[in-house]
Amino acid sequence: MLTVDLQGGFGEKGRTSVAVSDGDTRIMLDAGIKVGATGDEYYPVLARPVGDIDALFISHAHEDHIGALCRLIHEGYTGPIYMTAETRTEMPATLAQYADAAELWEFMPKDAQIRLFEPGERLSAGALAIETGASGHVVGGVWFSVEGQGRRVVYSADIVPESAVFPMQPLPSCDLLILDASYGADPIPGTERAQRIAKWVADYADGCLLPTPLSGRSLELIAAIDVPFAIEAGMREALSAQIHAPGAVYEDRVDVLAERLAAARDWNVGEALPACPLLVHDGMGVAGPSRPALAAAELAGYPILLSGHLPKGSPGARLVDQGAAAWIRMPTHPTLPENVALWEAAGRPALIGHSCDAAALDALHQHIPALLTGARTGDTYQIDKETIHAHSDFQ
Repeated sequence: MLTVDLQGGFGEKGRTSVAVSDGDTRIMLDAGIKVGATGDEYYPVLARPVGDIDALFISHAHEDHIGALCRLIHEGYTGPIYMTAETRTEMPATLAQYADAAELWEFMPKDAQIRLFEPGERLSAGALAIETGASGHVVGGVWFSVEGQGRRVVYSADIVPESAVFPMQPLPSCDLLILDASYGADPIPGTERAQRIAKWVADYADGCLLPTPLSGRSLELIAAIDVPFAIEAGMREALSAQIHAPGAVYEDRVDVLAERLAAARDWNVGEALPACPLLVHDGMGVAGPSRPALAAAELAGYPILLSGHLPKGSPGARLVDQGAAAWIRMPTHPTLPENVALWEAAGRPALIGHSCDAAALDALHQHIPALLTGARTGDTYQIDKETIHAHSDFQ
């Protein structure tokens, strides 16, 4: 029997975390934070003390999947931390923005703890077999499949089956699929969203602000827009490394992205906003250069386009609510047809959606009847040979 603990990201967006145990070995998949939350709600709700965790696996370096790493180490986690080389490179910048300031330097992961692997590599912890695959979400991003006791759980983390930039490897069949439901039952194809964004940017080609995460969506935006643009200067090295990471970007997109990046002009915080579209990192305006850039754009009446999740109370959400910024969703998570196809390809297993609220889960259930709409952070599921048993609270 496998035990699956939902430690964050269920019935909510943020602090994504899952633990899987076969009774002898316990592993943790992701350790995110919840932007906009405070206190204990900011971090995953651990089902067991950190000393019971035998290994930690990180899917990618976005804050809702890695932001609680320093907190885990502060609480005493000393075991191995598995991640790709790209996630390792991006980790310090993410933790600098979202980890507790008092924990950041004293409890940063040590090199000796980190175990690097490549997407597609098979790993193990005790008798648990862990399969990985490229997620299509960011360079170095992965999904995880955990097999033990004759049962298999697949945790997708964040995935993009039809990314214009990043390849995704197929998910395997399983008994329980924990799937990226960030978009709920949104049926609009990613290509259509990207076209809408491209048109909006072209309409404001003489100057607009595009806040975006440093990894993932930045390259999706660069692929979508076809007008001269600027970037915050500190993004250039990281974006170039993402484009040229071996096998991480579709081969026929590498030269196009590299040429567009090379042609982009540099912009620094404090300079006048440029007479062209400007990409700055942190897609919510919570941290990084996008926070002062959004303030400057609002003051100057400079057009703003937000394109991702905006937590309640974030600068980006406030601007959209006030009509001071536009919002068009950039396709960096699976839409409804993609999630239906993923579920069917996995053998139509029991399904739990992560990274969305209860209303979105209810809407998705109309199309995927195997979805367990009541799954919430704090729940435990046990998978035996015949059934999946749910428990409302951690035991």
